[in-house]
Amino acid sequence: MTVTTTQQLFVVSLISLTLLTTAVSYSEAHGLNMNAIDRCWRSNPYWRRNRQQLAVCSVGFAGKMTNNMGRNLIRYQVTDPSDDPINPRPGTLRYGATMIKPKVWITFPKDMHIMLKKPLLISSFTAIDGRGATVHITGNACLMVFRATNIIIHGLIIHHCRAQAAGRVMGPNSKIISLGHVDGDAIRLVTASKVWIDHNTLYRCEDGLLDVTRGSTDITISNNWFRDQDKVILLGHDDGYVRDRNMRVTVVYNHFGPNCNQRMPRIRYGYAHVANNLYQGWTQYAIGGSMNPSVKSEANLFIASKSKQIIWSTGKVEETKWKFHSVRDVFENGALFAQIGKGRGGVKPNYNAQQRFPVADAKWLRSLTGSSGALRCSSNSKC
Repeated sequence: MTVTTTQQLFVVSLISLTLLTTAVSYSEAHGLNMNAIDRCWRSNPYWRRNRQQLAVCSVGFAGKMTNNMGRNLIRYQVTDPSDDPINPRPGTLRYGATMIKPKVWITFPKDMHIMLKKPLLISSFTAIDGRGATVHITGNACLMVFRATNIIIHGLIIHHCRAQAAGRVMGPNSKIISLGHVDGDAIRLVTASKVWIDHNTLYRCEDGLLDVTRGSTDITISNNWFRDQDKVILLGHDDGYVRDRNMRVTVVYNHFGPNCNQRMPRIRYGYAHVANNLYQGWTQYAIGGSMNPSVKSEANLFIASKSKQIIWSTGKVEETKWKFHSVRDVFENGALFAQIGKGRGGVKPNYNAQQRFPVADAKWLRSLTGSSGALRCSSNSKC
């Protein structure tokens, strides 16, 4: 039997509605206050029985991650924290992320600290799900999504990542590849698409915490805790890389700070919808850009510390091309948002039905972002 696209969308919508109805009922009964993503799965005490249902909870430009569930899915557990960059052993994270096809859902049965010897490249159709365990990842260049699609990175604590010299490493689809010098980022996306990065804690890396570069697009960055870092999020490779004009990124429900300096995010060329995030101070600036990007800052809470100015721009600012707009943001301690470009309301993200989500009033953000970062789930499955 051939399943049409319309039928697939109907099934996804039905699953989402069922999960949301169950979650809302449980949430109301227990007095919980959760954002749209968390309400979809965290309120369900039986989430461990079908972890893959998380895939229908994503919002924003990544859309629903339904290609990471269903038929031909391999369930894989990481039982060995060691790392061999060239010949990964079964049971290690690198083995699960590079050696298994067609698609894999990776979990961790116990707490562990994985120290990577070289960058970990993640194959397409891979979900790394750290829920239920405390998983620290450190080492050389940490995680990279290189020319891959349909990736979920959830529930990890990634920190103290260092730059890595050129060398060979096991890459996606069990192929050894040669990499040039890699900066010390927690997560780096290179020509990647449809990636959902949710509920991770990232801090103290040598370069940045998250880079979205070289034509990467359809990315959702949600519920993460970014702290103790100079350069936080970079969107767009460099001023000469025009392919990033097609970049679309949603930044939602994240907690920035304390002790963050700049790039929350810094964007070149593309479009970013920055909504319902909590900014706990910044030293240089919060949101920056160059090369005529578009940013819709919507219902965020900006709490200034020493620096008051939220926006930073470099190079020539062409008022007719730049679009940096603030809509329903809340500013505390003297925070200032200097809007750039004409028009009011900002450029709409134009989400489809699988991407759309309600943007909450900024007054609720302390509560809605209160569980940002890697969650600690109890033995009775409550997260």
